[in-house]
Amino acid sequence: MPFNSNYAMKTHLSRRKNGFTLVELLVVIAIIAVLAAAGFSAGLAAIQKAKRTTCQATCVAIEASVNNFFTEYGSMPNATMVSDTTVDTTSSTGLDFVDVLIGSSSTQAVALNTRSIKFLSVREGKYLTATKGINGLVYKPNTSTIIGLFDPWGGKYSVMLDGDYDEILKVKTKADSATTTLNGKRVAVWSDGADGVTATGKSADDVKTW
Repeated sequence: MPFNSNYAMKTHLSRRKNGFTLVELLVVIAIIAVLAAAGFSAGLAAIQKAKRTTCQATCVAIEASVNNFFTEYGSMPNATMVSDTTVDTTSSTGLDFVDVLIGSSSTQAVALNTRSIKFLSVREGKYLTATKGINGLVYKPNTSTIIGLFDPWGGKYSVMLDGDYDEILKVKTKADSATTTLNGKRVAVWSDGADGVTATGKSADDVKTW
């Protein structure tokens, strides 16, 4: 049977179309890996941006609630202050502060917020443990007892109140290297951000209202 070069070429081409070489497969895998890594990084960045937006909104809401409380009652929502004071929304003092702003029925809240006005409205967060939560106002399971108001990373919100009523706040967070003077403000609110770090010089990702 005579050799048919056209038949041989067609056979070679048809076989060639049926699969990939090892090099081609490795190239495809490498491209997929690069795209996956880029997509993962973009996804993480989007998640962190969304958390910062939520955190900023909560900081602003806390600040507005304190100002509205002052407008209503002519005082700060803290009975023990005689000077500018910072409260932590996961501490016992901070919980009393939050109770006052949400108009709860606790003794402290009723004593200061006599009309039980709901000045602060924030999302309910996720309960983790008896002392930890994340991303909102967290209650003990099946109760109305608050364990804290937590930022989207599970950290606290810090709130400086104008306890001496001079409308001048000298704010120096633990992460700041210098004091910032805020004139004409009764309240300043901040979060330590995603890293949760309060060490000096580590304020790059902090979320603030000033």
